[in-house]
Amino acid sequence: MATGDNGNATAVEAASERRASFRISDPTKQAFFWLSGFFVVYCARPEDWIPAIGYLPLAKITATLALWGLFSSMGNTKRTMKDLPKEARLLLTMLLLLYLGAFLSPVWKGGAISRTIDFSKIYIAWVLIFLLITTFDRLRQIIFIQTFCVVTVCAIALVKGHNTPRLEGVINGIYANPNDLAFAIVLSLPFSLAFMLTAKNAIKKVFWFGGMLIMLVALFETASRAGFIDLVICGSFTLYLFAIKGKRMYLLVATAFLSVLIGASVGGKLYDRFEALSGDSVGEQSAVGSFEQRKFLMMRALDAIEQYPLFGVGVQNFIAYSGEWREVHMTYLQVCAEGGIPVFIIYVMIFRRGFQNLKLLRKRTDLDPDIVLFVGALTSSLVGFGVGALFAPETYQYFPYFFVAFAATLMQTIKEQDQEQEKGPGPASPAPKKAHHFLEVYADRGRTSAVTPVR
Repeated sequence: MATGDNGNATAVEAASERRASFRISDPTKQAFFWLSGFFVVYCARPEDWIPAIGYLPLAKITATLALWGLFSSMGNTKRTMKDLPKEARLLLTMLLLLYLGAFLSPVWKGGAISRTIDFSKIYIAWVLIFLLITTFDRLRQIIFIQTFCVVTVCAIALVKGHNTPRLEGVINGIYANPNDLAFAIVLSLPFSLAFMLTAKNAIKKVFWFGGMLIMLVALFETASRAGFIDLVICGSFTLYLFAIKGKRMYLLVATAFLSVLIGASVGGKLYDRFEALSGDSVGEQSAVGSFEQRKFLMMRALDAIEQYPLFGVGVQNFIAYSGEWREVHMTYLQVCAEGGIPVFIIYVMIFRRGFQNLKLLRKRTDLDPDIVLFVGALTSSLVGFGVGALFAPETYQYFPYFFVAFAATLMQTIKEQDQEQEKGPGPASPAPKKAHHFLEVYADRGRTSAVTPVR
């Protein structure tokens, strides 16, 4: 009887240990799941093409659940709020200044406050990204979701908007404007190429190759001149990193062939819009008028900066201030006119930090080849943003801030891996109880990073 009682007690103890180890092994798993859901909602906009879900505030629901999952796991997470990098503090400072500018807005205080509140969600998303993405595998998963969603949006836009000029308004939100859709495509293409190159089988490689074709066709269908210029510059930088430095010269040949093929088949609209910049036809006069209008808006933005240099006119209030009810087609002028010169300086510093982190990572010679590819893709996307921002008002789009967060979390992951390597295997300390030792082993396994060890 005593033996049987001991056996039952051991079985109960083992089951309790298994349940406890499961809870400890990955305390942020639930929060990361909802963060992934937020990315699906924000990047794919399912409410625009799936009936009956448009009335649900999916972005708010997923972000709230992700926050709840993070708070419920506090104390067991690998990173805490104290670990947030300088970029997070800069972003928070920028938001506080935008709130102050909104309350002091000379144009429309209520509208500026409401829009600043809406834009402030980026800080929550930024913090969640940094605290929850603690391994390269998780980072890769989030980038996969974002890139796959853009491919899906492009495919749906091509099907639904085959008779819609420039695919305008086929998908709402961040993809409603053809220039914004083209901008999102350019920023996502380097990641598609990275996924194709790191795919382990032919089916996945073909899938990503097809995804890039879909995105390129959609970009040409938008007939966005700014998007095309951004594609040329961002694509050239991507090829430099992947083809020339990465010694994959076949990418240059494939790119040249696809450029000719796609340009000849679906490039007519884009060609016409470029040709319209000089001449006397109706379309050409329209293009010249558009150019003059953009020039006028830039001058109005400079006037706003001169009159309200400290706090600007308020978030998205330049539309009313301009007198034309249009945005200035340059991100740097937009953020300076609406937020003021201090906000502009902080804005530049945020993205400078992203470039600095990626530069440090590119100098490493001991990183896993997959990590090297995605560092290159992140760099290319940030370069694409820096160029595209010259031609479009993208201050309040989340994608560029996501890229800075990705660079920060990857940098932190590599630092943590380096610290673990420096510590080495410490001396084994005796555990007072067998169960405690069991939990410690599994807790260590849960904290192990998926980044390939530095050699």
